[in-house]
Amino acid sequence: MPRPTPAQIAYGSATVVFSAAALLLLTPTGSVLMLGALALASLLLGCAVALTVPARTRRERQATGAAARLPERRTPAHAGSAVGEHSLNG
Repeated sequence: MPRPTPAQIAYGSATVVFSAAALLLLTPTGSVLMLGALALASLLLGCAVALTVPARTRRERQATGAAARLPERRTPAHAGSAVGEHSLNG
């Protein structure tokens, strides 16, 4: 199983924290059992979010890395004006 990326960890952790806070504020908690259920729901939601964040594959990282190392291709300034030069000289 591949390791999670930092983005996946960040999204999952933020989801756990914010969903737990929202559930605690919006739900009347009268027992320890209810608190445990809310914590479990937040944890499951955070795991679901972390797993659904798309992770870049090794091929994508290699492709973007190779593309970044390629030199930029430039066309000469006179390439587009070759027709105009011949008509002026002719």
